[in-house]
Amino acid sequence: MQKIRNIAIIAHVDHGKTTLVDKILHSCSIFRDNENSGDLILDNNDLERERGITIVSKNVSVQYKDVKINIIDTPGHADFGGEVERVLKMADGVVLLCDAFEGAMPQTRFVTQKALALGLKPIVVVNKVDKENCRPEEVYEQIFELFFNLDATEDQLDFPVIYGSSKQGWMSTDWKEKTENIFPLMDAILANIPPAPIQEGTLQMQITSLDYSSFVGRIAVGRVARGTIKENMPVSLVKRDGKIVKSRIKELYTFEGLGKVKVTEVGCGDICAVVGIDGFDIGDTIADFNNPEQLEVISIDEPTMNMLFTINNSPFFGKEGKFVTSQRLRERLYKELEKNLALRLVETESPDSYLVYGRGILHLSVLIETMRREGYEMQVGQPQVIVKVIDGVKCEPIETLIVDVPGEVAGKVIELVTQRKGDLLIMEPKGDLQHLEFDIPARGIIGLRNNVLTATAGEAIMAHRFKAYEPWKGTIPGRGNGVLISMDKGMTTAYAIDKLQDRGRFFVDPGVDIYEGQILGEHIRDTDLVINVTKGKQLTNMRASGTDDNTRIAPAIKFSLEECMEYIQADEYIEVTPLSIRLRKIYLTDQERKTKGKALINQ
Repeated sequence: MQKIRNIAIIAHVDHGKTTLVDKILHSCSIFRDNENSGDLILDNNDLERERGITIVSKNVSVQYKDVKINIIDTPGHADFGGEVERVLKMADGVVLLCDAFEGAMPQTRFVTQKALALGLKPIVVVNKVDKENCRPEEVYEQIFELFFNLDATEDQLDFPVIYGSSKQGWMSTDWKEKTENIFPLMDAILANIPPAPIQEGTLQMQITSLDYSSFVGRIAVGRVARGTIKENMPVSLVKRDGKIVKSRIKELYTFEGLGKVKVTEVGCGDICAVVGIDGFDIGDTIADFNNPEQLEVISIDEPTMNMLFTINNSPFFGKEGKFVTSQRLRERLYKELEKNLALRLVETESPDSYLVYGRGILHLSVLIETMRREGYEMQVGQPQVIVKVIDGVKCEPIETLIVDVPGEVAGKVIELVTQRKGDLLIMEPKGDLQHLEFDIPARGIIGLRNNVLTATAGEAIMAHRFKAYEPWKGTIPGRGNGVLISMDKGMTTAYAIDKLQDRGRFFVDPGVDIYEGQILGEHIRDTDLVINVTKGKQLTNMRASGTDDNTRIAPAIKFSLEECMEYIQADEYIEVTPLSIRLRKIYLTDQERKTKGKALINQ
C-alpha cells in the first residue's frame, strides 16, 4: 500500500496559494521539459484568472520520495467559505500561507479557525519574504498568537514554520538563507503531516465535491474514510436526511498530476472520483450495500445576504441573451444549488422572481457573472442583509472590518466607517501604514468600498469577515446623491450630454442606445432628475462664429458588477446581459414612479 498525505493549502486572498501549487507541480516534474504550462495552472476558468482569485477548490496530486501527496487548493475569500468547509474534510493537515508583510488577515483567521476545529495539523509558510519592508519574525509571532486565540491544541501550537517566496520558487527554514528549490517545504510535509489513517471495516466515503463530464454526467469526488471502494461494487447512498438509495459504482478514478487515472479499487485515505451514482448531493455518504453507516453531515455557515433575481423585462429584453425565460432562470439557479452549498433559494409570490441567499456581495456577484457568461439575461435587485429575531430582539449580521491605510488619511476612513455605525476597536501602526479594526453592520459595508477608495486615493486595503448576529444598530445613511434618469428612448448624443454635464457625472458615452427609465448618471443633488440625452443640435443654414464650439465630455464612469450592486437603491435594478450591465429604475415611466415608487422606498 503506497503512503498517502492529504493536505489543503489555506490562506487569505492573494497571499500566493495557487502560485505555490504551481511551483510544487513543476518541482515534482508533472510536466515534460518542453511543455509550456503557463502560470496559475489551477485557476482554470476565465473568471478566476481575470479576478486573480480562487473561487472553486481543486485537487491535484504529486509524487515525492515515493509518497503520494494529494493537494487541495482552497479559495481564500470568506464569501466562498462553503467551499473551504467541505474540502477541509478531505485533508489530514493544512499548509497555512501568510504574506510576510501583511501578516494574518481576516480571511486567514476564518480558514484557520475551520482547520483547527477539525483537528488538522498545520504547517505555516511565511511567503513573499523577498518583498521590501517585510517582517517575517513579527508575522510568525502574530500567527502563534492567532493559533493561541483560536484554542489550538498543544500539538497544533508546535507548528513548523518555513520561509520563502512562491514566485521565485524557493523555501527555507531560515528566511535569510535563500535555497534553490521548494523541497524544504515538501520534506516538512512528509515529516509533520500524519499519513492518511487506514481504517478497516465496511466502506464509508463522503461526497465533498462534484465534477462533471459531458460523457458520463455528474461525478462524485471524496475521500475514502473507511474500507475499500471497488469498480462495479454495489453500494448504498445515504442522503443527508438519512434516506438510503441502492446503487452501483461503474468506474473509479484517482487523481494523478493535473488529471485522473482509471483504477479498479481505491484504498482507505485516498481521494477518488466515482462514476455511476445518480441523484447524489454534496454531504451524502457512499456506504456498504448491506449495512450502510452515515458519516457526519457537513455543516455550513448560514448565508448573511439575499438578492432578488428576476427575468429581464426591459425594452432591450432578448437582444443579447440566449436564455431569457423564467423557466431557464429557475433551472439554472436550482442547478447551482447542487454544488454551491452556501447558497439558498426561495421562490417568491411572482413566478418570475427568486430570492437568492448567499454569503456576501462577492459570492452573489460571481454567480451572476458566471450566468451572464453562459448567455443568461436577468435583473437583480439591491442586496439585503438577513435579519433574525433572537430572544425577542431584532438582530443583524455584524462584520469585523480591517483597513490598512496611509496615516494621513486614516481620519477620513474612521469618519466614513463611523457614519455607517462602525465602532473603532484597534488603531496601531503597521510598517508605514495605519492598521484599523472596526465592528460594523453588514449593511454598512455595502457601498463603503468605493467611498473609502475615493477618500484615500485608492491606497486603502480592505478586508472583512462575518463575526456574529448582534442587536440592530439603527438606520444607516444610504447613497448621498440622486440619479439622472432617461426621459426617452433612442441614441445618446454628444451635444445633449455636453449641455447636461453640470448636472452630474454620466455612466454612458455618446452614441449608446438607451430606454426610458434607464439610469444614465449621478445627480449632483440628493434628488433624481429626469433628462433627455437623445436631443441633437438644431441645424440651420446660417453659420455664426462662437456657436460651433467643440463638445468636451468627461469620460463616462464604468462600474464593475460589484460596484453596481453596492450603488443601487431599493427602487432600482441592475439589468445583466451577456454584453452589457445597465442600471434602471424598477418603474420605467415617471408617472409610475410617482404612484408606486414611494411604497418601494418605504419598505
